[in-house]
Amino acid sequence: MSAPMEIVVTADSAAQLWNCAVFDLHSGTNLLSYRGGNTSSRTLTVVNGEYILGAQLGKNFINVWEIQRKDQLQQKVVCPGVVTCLTASPNGLYLAAGIAEAVYFWEISTGNLLAILSRHYQDLTCLRFTDDSSHFISAGKDNLALVWSLASVVQLDPSHTPEPRHVLSRHSLPITDLHCGLMGPQARIATASLDQTVKLWELSSGELLLSVLFDVGIMSVTLDPCEYFLFCGGSDGNIFQVSLCSQSLSRDKAFQSDSDGNQVFKGHRNLVTCLSVSMDGTLLLSGSHDETARLWDIQSKQSIRSIAHKGPVTNAVIMAAPANMFLPESRPAAPLPRFNRHLLSSEHSEGAESGVMCLRLGLHAQNQEETYLEKADKLYSLMSAVTDKAVFGEGESSKVRVAELEEEVQTLKKVNKDLYHFSTQLLTKTT
Repeated sequence: MSAPMEIVVTADSAAQLWNCAVFDLHSGTNLLSYRGGNTSSRTLTVVNGEYILGAQLGKNFINVWEIQRKDQLQQKVVCPGVVTCLTASPNGLYLAAGIAEAVYFWEISTGNLLAILSRHYQDLTCLRFTDDSSHFISAGKDNLALVWSLASVVQLDPSHTPEPRHVLSRHSLPITDLHCGLMGPQARIATASLDQTVKLWELSSGELLLSVLFDVGIMSVTLDPCEYFLFCGGSDGNIFQVSLCSQSLSRDKAFQSDSDGNQVFKGHRNLVTCLSVSMDGTLLLSGSHDETARLWDIQSKQSIRSIAHKGPVTNAVIMAAPANMFLPESRPAAPLPRFNRHLLSSEHSEGAESGVMCLRLGLHAQNQEETYLEKADKLYSLMSAVTDKAVFGEGESSKVRVAELEEEVQTLKKVNKDLYHFSTQLLTKTT
C-alpha cells in the first residue's frame, strides 16, 4: 500500500492505548501510534516533518518522538513551567510555547531561548503561526489575542523589548481557540471565546471583519482552505458552519441555520475541543470530550466515521503526511539540541568557554541608524498594508512611495549580499 497523502493525528487525555495515533484519512486504518505519557490540549505539533512534540498533561516537560520511531520516546524537553499551548513554525526554525502568561520562544537548531514575551495578563490558551512563518498569534484567558511579527521577536538588540504588532481585544471572556488562514501577512484570523462569539480579523491591519454570536460558548474554530466557511465547535457538542459568502453578511450577526450555507453538524454528546479541514475542503475532523473523533462530509453534514478513544480527545488534526513517516530506516537530518531555560543574552559570557561563536549584525552602528532587521520589519509592515490608502495614497504620491520602497528593497538586497559574502569568507577562512 502506498503512503497516504493526508493523515489524521489524534491524542486523548487518558493515554491508555497510546499518547497519540495516526490514522488514514479515507479508510480510518490505524497506521502508527506513539507511546509514553499523555498530551494536553493544543500542544501537539510536528517539527520540520521529522519530530512529533507533545506537552505532557499537567507537567513541565515536552515529549519528543522521531516521527518514524513510534514505539520509543526519544527525548524530554524540560520547561520552566506547565506548557498550556505549543506550536512550531512551518519552516521548522522556531518553537513557541505558552507557559503561564508568557510565550517562550526557542530557535530549534541551537536550542537557544531567544525571547520570553510577557504581554498577557493570564494563562495562554493557544498559539498559531502564519503559513509563511512571518507572524504568530497568541491568545489567552485575559480575553486578548496578540499578533507578533517574527522579525521583531528575533531581533538582535538585547535592549529592545518586542511589542505585538496588533492587540485584538474585542472578546469579553477567555479565548478558547484560534485559527490562522493562508496568505501569510494577508491572512485572516478566527478567534473563539467563552463569550459565545467567534470573530474574524484581518492580520495586516488588525481590523475586526466579522463577529458571529451563538447560543453556547465556542470551544474550537477553523476555516476551510478557500475560506468559504467558518466551522465552530460548541460546548453543547454541535458544530456550526457559518457561510462567509452570504450576500446579506453584516459585521455583527447572530447565527441562524438557513439555506445559505449556515448549517449545524450534530453527533457529538459533549463539547467539541478541536476541528480541522482536509486540504480539498470536503472533509471535517472533530474531536470531543465524548471520547470520539469524528470525520464529517461537509456537503451532506453526515458523520462518515467515528474513531473511539479512551478519554476526552485533546488534539485532532488533518495534515499532509511527512515524507519519512512511513520509512522505518530513515533518520532526522539533525538531532534536536538541549533546549535552554534561560534567555540567550544571559549565556553570552559562556559562549567563549564552550567554543560557540555569536555573530552580531550591525552592532557597531546600532546607535547611528536602524538595524537591518528593523528596516526589514518596517518594509514588511508597509508591504503588508497595500490595501491601506493612508499608507500609499493615490496618484503621484503613490508612484513616489512605490519608488521609495523599490529603492529600499535594493538597499536591503545589497546588505544581504554583503552579509552573505562576509559570512562565507569567515566560515571558509583557514586557520
